[in-house]
Amino acid sequence: MLNKKNGYIYYEYHEKTEKEEISETAWKSVFRWLYAVVGVFFVFSLLWSIVFHIVSVDGYSMQPTLNDNDSIFVYTFNYAPSEGDIVVIGTDDKDMPLLIKRVIALENQTVDVDYKKGVVIVDGKPLEEKYILPMTKPLKNEISYPYTVPENCVFVMGDNRDESSDSRDKALSSVDEKRIIGKALFRFYPFSDMNIYE
Repeated sequence: MLNKKNGYIYYEYHEKTEKEEISETAWKSVFRWLYAVVGVFFVFSLLWSIVFHIVSVDGYSMQPTLNDNDSIFVYTFNYAPSEGDIVVIGTDDKDMPLLIKRVIALENQTVDVDYKKGVVIVDGKPLEEKYILPMTKPLKNEISYPYTVPENCVFVMGDNRDESSDSRDKALSSVDEKRIIGKALFRFYPFSDMNIYE
């Protein structure tokens, strides 16, 4: 406390009471705790934005695996595509929804499609795809087979093959790996259909 006496200003020491000391210590603890919580939240938000994205499914091309309006967590950090992965693909048109497809083949692999048997053949071996709906008809603007995937690209298809515009379509064809945002890890909505994708 500042006091003035005989023309001099001096500080009068006031010894804190036990109650004041407890109160001050409590407030310091609260502020330390708040700083810690804010710091952890900031770091978590930063990591989350770098490592994961949340994407909403638009359309029916991935049925029965994914449905329209499903919400999924997508792993994005340092991701390299593998056969069978469900991937999210960026589009050149910002107004267009993101594409969600399954990786069928990688660079330099050869793809063929047998619509009579309803199977996809990669490097001469038919794929066992229990997750797809029946594939019965080719696309209107389909590529020619056998088709070899260019370098740094992947061949993708929807699980609902008869209703999917994918790498079979000349307009899309193989997808440059640079356009792949990440891999679908987990469907968290609707809550009744939560699922993990390996």
